[in-house]
Amino acid sequence: MASTRELHELSAEEEEQFTKLFKRLDASGDGRIDFEELREGLKKLGVHSDQAEKHAQEILKKSDKDDDEEIEFAEFVKYMSEHQRKLKLTFDKLDKNKDGRIDTEEIIEALRGLGVHIDKSEANKIMKSMDKDGTLTVDWDEWREYLLLHPSADLKDIVRYWRHTVSIDIGENLCVPDEFTEEEKVTGMWWRQLVAGGTAGAVSRTCTAPLDRLKVLLQVHGANQARGGIMGSFQQMLKEGGVKGLWRGNGMNVLKIAPESAIKFMAYERLKKLFTREGQSLGVVERFCSGSLAGMISQTSIYPMEVLKTRLAIRKTGQYSGMWDCAVKIYQREGLRAFYKGYIPNILGVLPYAGIDLCIYETLKIMWVQHSERWLRRNEPQETDDDEKEDGTLKNMYLAKNKNQPNPGVMVLLACGTISSTCGQLASYPLALIRTRLQAQTTPIPGRDTMVGLFQGILKDEGLRGLYRGIAPNFMKVAPAVSISYVVYEKTRSALGVNSK
Repeated sequence: MASTRELHELSAEEEEQFTKLFKRLDASGDGRIDFEELREGLKKLGVHSDQAEKHAQEILKKSDKDDDEEIEFAEFVKYMSEHQRKLKLTFDKLDKNKDGRIDTEEIIEALRGLGVHIDKSEANKIMKSMDKDGTLTVDWDEWREYLLLHPSADLKDIVRYWRHTVSIDIGENLCVPDEFTEEEKVTGMWWRQLVAGGTAGAVSRTCTAPLDRLKVLLQVHGANQARGGIMGSFQQMLKEGGVKGLWRGNGMNVLKIAPESAIKFMAYERLKKLFTREGQSLGVVERFCSGSLAGMISQTSIYPMEVLKTRLAIRKTGQYSGMWDCAVKIYQREGLRAFYKGYIPNILGVLPYAGIDLCIYETLKIMWVQHSERWLRRNEPQETDDDEKEDGTLKNMYLAKNKNQPNPGVMVLLACGTISSTCGQLASYPLALIRTRLQAQTTPIPGRDTMVGLFQGILKDEGLRGLYRGIAPNFMKVAPAVSISYVVYEKTRSALGVNSK
């Protein structure tokens, strides 16, 4: 049990609350809280599953003074008391006019001091997530209840917490290269995240490579390849190259992940500084411009690898002995310019893809949040007796932050990203098809060796449908690719010691 001194320093209300909270977390009732109990208990008390594991790890690390991987009641009381004291110091620091309440102007001013610029509507979102009496101000009790199970009282960490739970726009979107916090850059977590993403991409591309090669063949050979349908084309692939032939071009497709990701990340970091003033966060337009230009720079840098991937995917058995042989023969027969065939439609395809992807992603996320708000209001639990009131008080203490602005989980964001990416591909697919056909041309075809000429030729010979050859296997690979990427990404992150957020 807690020492007499520690309990003496607590008020009767605090002592009762900490005791009840400890019992809620101590699922086994043995007077100790282990990691599993802490993580599951935090989830039941309203901490989002995406953050519960990280919170549990940090709370255990800070409170387990004897390093036995468990939290005793004395350790729990000591940690909670110290954490509450730090939260009070942060509250007093934010309360500039010392009236005992934090208002929107004080939130805006505090975040501006950290280089985070938000408008009043976003500040109101933050206030509503903590405000329980509808005054749009937050007193100490509301502040304490909101953050008691958040493992840090540092304002920078609290701002990151608001970013995930309140969805304020301070720079977070799946449609452009990943952003990393200063903490992640200093600790080396950024490169682990990139490695995890690269590994997930490599495994995902390898697993769906047969569908990708089928798409390329349908794009290049058009109606001739498509006559037998998807199954007929698949059988032709097997007949010509065997099972191993289904993965032609995949080696280069995987090989280009590392340079493409690294160049995109470095370019994006540089471009962010060009589009924003010092200390200012990126808006949607700035993120779109930075992300699009970073994509163009990375594509320009690795484009010869794209050409090699296409040539290796459509090659006949014995045509090339490997990647290097393919590169040498292209250079000897067609010259250096061959490595940039189809470059213009490729670059032009970046803008519609990125724009549609970004707009639809944001729209879907907002729709989900609005739907969740309505659902939460309709299903707010009714308290009936003293026990339910006790549970409700503890639970609502940590769910209050989500009632006004629910937090989309990883799977929801993943679904939004998948749908938006699919729509972006649909809009830019004709340009991708023209790019692939130009890449595949070993000898110029009069009138069809330019983007415009080829576009007109496809419309004349195959109609509008010809611009979408191969789109079926392209969409068929989306679901398995996303699922595989997600699983491998999470497993790799965990193996590299990156906590889930």
